[in-house]
Amino acid sequence: MKLYSFFNSSASYRVRIALNLKGLDADIEGINIRNGSQSAAPYTDVNPVGLVPALDDDGFQLGQSLAIIDYLDRKQPEPLLIPDEPKLRARVLEFSYLIACEIHPLNNLRTLRYLQADSGLSDAQKNQWYAHWIADGLAKAEELVKRHGGGDWCFGNRPTLADCCLIPQLANAQRMKCDLSPYPLLNAIADKARQHPAFIKAAPENQPDVIK
Repeated sequence: MKLYSFFNSSASYRVRIALNLKGLDADIEGINIRNGSQSAAPYTDVNPVGLVPALDDDGFQLGQSLAIIDYLDRKQPEPLLIPDEPKLRARVLEFSYLIACEIHPLNNLRTLRYLQADSGLSDAQKNQWYAHWIADGLAKAEELVKRHGGGDWCFGNRPTLADCCLIPQLANAQRMKCDLSPYPLLNAIADKARQHPAFIKAAPENQPDVIK
């Protein structure tokens, strides 16, 4: 199994956490999205969408982090990251989609580059955009955990897809110097993750393609 990844891509980070939680070994091949390697061959032969991550499982090639994690759940159900119980499954997906579909697309690298290169935003304006949408999204994530969560993690006493999505988003927000103090429940989950081997191994600074 091979994972095409970039060290501080939050979508790649999600899949690395999932692989580690399941104890699945994957060779990591770094795809440098800063220099555009994701948009050209040979990577587009693997993932024609031209985004990271992508998984190659003995010739079965799949992109999109949530689809990959769902595939891993079907391939190796323990530990199950997307619960079977209908209401808990719905809560986990609700939270995960908030991160992956509402927050992340507004703040990923290609969006930020467009804002500067094509819309003429300054660094300060770009950072203001980033911080605005982080604050908007994380406030909603905090409320979902407050209303429906419980336990050590987002929804229960073991990590789920929700935690695989949350921790990379918080790491990116911290890297961009966003104020995370308004989110005590999310921060408590992050503190737990910092002590968990699967999350430690998946962290950007521990990747073979890390750029310092």
